[in-house]
Amino acid sequence: MTDEPEYSQHRPEPILDDEQERQREALRTSADSLARLLDSVVQIPGTSIRVGLDALLGLIPGPGDWIANSIGTTILFLAVKLEAPKIVIVRMALNLGVNTLVGSIPGFGDVFSIWFRSNQKNAQLLRRYTSKHPTGATPGDWLFVIGLLAGIFGIAIGTFALILWGFKTLWSL
Repeated sequence: MTDEPEYSQHRPEPILDDEQERQREALRTSADSLARLLDSVVQIPGTSIRVGLDALLGLIPGPGDWIANSIGTTILFLAVKLEAPKIVIVRMALNLGVNTLVGSIPGFGDVFSIWFRSNQKNAQLLRRYTSKHPTGATPGDWLFVIGLLAGIFGIAIGTFALILWGFKTLWSL
């Protein structure tokens, strides 16, 4: 028999202290800031349309879209660090993948990036699903995200190669 009251033997899940919650909020704020930089940092004069580095870098043929989307993957890593559910990470990766694939189409891709705003969608998902008590990121979570990013990167490289092959074929006609 123990002297402890019975209710003390059933402990609830640990609650985040103020410092841990401040650190988590700082990571969410970093994701918001990065999303704003990539998707809506500058307003086009005379309109209500906002663009970011994603669309501006997309104007550089070839590496522009890759650079912007590589920067956008930072939000995925923040999601893992904040212990977002795997399904949310999948949704975020799909947003980034769609932006990468469609964004690689010259001209149309830049307009699509301005409309789609994958990074802001991802930051919103991150904030929505990490404001509650986390479940804890495991090495498997990190492997999952890295594998998913590798898959998206492989698909994007294949798409880019296919576009180049199409241009080369048309040019030789």
